Amino acid sequence: MTARSHHPRNSRDPRRVAAAIVLGCLALSALLPLATARASRSASLYPAGATRPSIRVSRAQLQRGASAGVAGSSARAAPRSRKPAKAVLHGNAARALLAYEAMQQQYYIPGSGLYVGEPFSYLWPFSTALAATISLANVHVLANTIDRELGARLTGLQAYLDNNNSGSSDGTYTSTLPAFDGTVAPPAGPGGTKYYDDNDWVGIELVRLYKLTHNPTVLGYAEGIMAFEIAGWQAGAELACPGGIPFSNAPENTDRNTVTTAPAAELAVQLYRLTGNTQYLVFAESAYEWVRTCLLQPNGLYADHISRHGKVEQTFWSYNQGTMMGAGAMLYQATGNSAFLYQARQTAKAALAYFTPQRLGEEIPFFPSVYFRNLLYLDSITHDPPGPKIAQAYVNYAWQSLRLSNNLFVAGSPASTQLLVQSAIAQIYGLLSSPASTYF
Repeated sequence: MTARSHHPRNSRDPRRVAAAIVLGCLALSALLPLATARASRSASLYPAGATRPSIRVSRAQLQRGASAGVAGSSARAAPRSRKPAKAVLHGNAARALLAYEAMQQQYYIPGSGLYVGEPFSYLWPFSTALAATISLANVHVLANTIDRELGARLTGLQAYLDNNNSGSSDGTYTSTLPAFDGTVAPPAGPGGTKYYDDNDWVGIELVRLYKLTHNPTVLGYAEGIMAFEIAGWQAGAELACPGGIPFSNAPENTDRNTVTTAPAAELAVQLYRLTGNTQYLVFAESAYEWVRTCLLQPNGLYADHISRHGKVEQTFWSYNQGTMMGAGAMLYQATGNSAFLYQARQTAKAALAYFTPQRLGEEIPFFPSVYFRNLLYLDSITHDPPGPKIAQAYVNYAWQSLRLSNNLFVAGSPASTQLLVQSAIAQIYGLLSSPASTYF
């Protein structure tokens, strides 16, 4: 699987946006807490702790973890330095914080802004940790606790930024604009291939962060990602179903994906709402319609990707349905065109029929986290069932059956802990504790 627009000018002048990113990097220190400002990429070493592998868990360990309920761990519901939260946290908010604290304890490298991996995490799980942080910051009772973490996530994110995206051997450079590498960029890491979906996820979160901080530097980063996505649009006449955004800029990549193009449409609508720039809206409509034209299947679900020769990979993933639901819902809100809302509801109907609890359980939790966010967002507009019930049932099961005694969650076979798993669960709990208006 690749789990990872013909309108190349439908954005602000790419040179201006690229310049905004560079200036944003210089201005970023103003956003960061003093505690994290001590971390310098030029001084970064590969900490021994950063090489820790995923933890594989035995059935006995899993059973012991599942037996520990909320009552057994509620004393940890608030950070040690924040006295008021202990008295008010309960339910989803309490569990969100417990999952988040376990994520930070297990995977975060203090003072670096980064998480453990090989030696640092890939951008994909980092983006999900960023999403979890912002989701919890939007939970009213957690805001004061989590706000201090936002600067640290920005410090880490800056380590992935490649401002010199031109001409080296790590990709075909469908776009030469600045973007975030799939691994930490030099000098702290090797840099390399850029994944369009990972940049989408980061851009969506930066818009949410801008709505929290109103800092123009953050918005500049998001607009820079949007310019990178638009410049990656594949309009060549030699392609079957011209259009769409590729999976990555790796030389061997020739596919165009739902997971790259639909989130780019969501990001474009987010930016249109903030800036009023109609070029973003035009691109969003083009990207959305391309996915419907080229990847919508007779069962009402969206396939994963299409090759340059027109072969469609008909694997169905929950997050692909989710992003198309969300894009349709946002386009309806932006244009008033009820056709978009009708299409989003039809996608939701097909997805709810197909993605049984068993199928959702077979996916890594990141996929359902995207699906639930968009399903809940659509529900906030239509007030259709199932509302939050399906997401709540998912995390209830995870809490009872996939949680260890240290509040780490496991997934996969054999069962193991991962940053991508932990941050996705924390995010779902955060979403269930916050208003849908904060999801995008």
